[in-house]
Amino acid sequence: MRHVFVVLILVLTTSVAGAADLYHLTKEIPIGGDGGWDYITVDPAAHRLYVSHATKVVVVDIDSGKLVGEIRDTAGVHGIALAPDLARGFTSNGAANTSTIVDLKTLQPLGTVQTGGNPDAILYEPIRNEVYTMNGSGKSITVFGAQSGNVVATIDLGAKPEAAAEDRPTKRLFVNLEDTAEIAVIDIEKHTVAARWPLAGCEEPTGLGYDPKSKRLFSACGNGVMVVTDSVSGEIVTTSPIGSGADGAAFDPGTDYVFASNGRDGTVTVAHVDSPSKLTLVQTLATQVSARTMILNPVTHDIYLPAAMTVPNPAGRGRPQIVADTFKVLVYGLN
Repeated sequence: MRHVFVVLILVLTTSVAGAADLYHLTKEIPIGGDGGWDYITVDPAAHRLYVSHATKVVVVDIDSGKLVGEIRDTAGVHGIALAPDLARGFTSNGAANTSTIVDLKTLQPLGTVQTGGNPDAILYEPIRNEVYTMNGSGKSITVFGAQSGNVVATIDLGAKPEAAAEDRPTKRLFVNLEDTAEIAVIDIEKHTVAARWPLAGCEEPTGLGYDPKSKRLFSACGNGVMVVTDSVSGEIVTTSPIGSGADGAAFDPGTDYVFASNGRDGTVTVAHVDSPSKLTLVQTLATQVSARTMILNPVTHDIYLPAAMTVPNPAGRGRPQIVADTFKVLVYGLN
């Protein structure tokens, strides 16, 4: 039996840089239309955002905040992975069980790949030029060639995969498993599960940030906790409180801030990684209820969160209903 040492170091102050108002709202980018959303992706070099929206991906110019195009016919799209070196993008189409290969210059489709059931998170792996779709209902990962579109492996997980992060020097991929509260470690050369690490104290891990320098994984959990795991040993190093309804997470190597976006209470938890075993909470940023996913721009340090106005479900249960034409992207920057 593997021993798990949990170090609870919770410094609930705003001691870093006097950071009571560290991040602030700088812009709102209106998107409009109907339907839900999931992941948002940023291309810092091209100054573009890719925002999933029901059956399409909306492309936004970061600087102007203007919509510059759409990637259409991506039914139930969850996210998009970018391969700037290939000038290609790849969507995860949850309602169609496919991934669309896209020309990033024209935003036109180049082909379609069949995946496992309900592809959700998606990641481009540049060492082998492969794409990974995390299949929710399929409880698997589909791996296909970014250039050929040929499926090269299906990795059975027996659990629902969520967000993923890569450690290129060790050629490993880390994936949160939502329904079993674990991290799956994937060998990208063998396309196999090398290890499974329990996330003690975590329920429904979704968002995942990674610091390759300190070898720390940051799992945002549905029960208001962030669990920090050593990516070498798999041991839990520390935990920290976050907001309610977290679905996104990120780590900024330029500032050592780690984030969790909490859609149920409309906040982003911002903590500073003081050392490999210590987090200090520096800000609870008020955003908007429904702003559950996020992306970090590591160049500007801005964070982007899709959100919309919602009303209670008339049936009295289930997800709130989205108010038409209120969908937007909230942009927050450092003071």
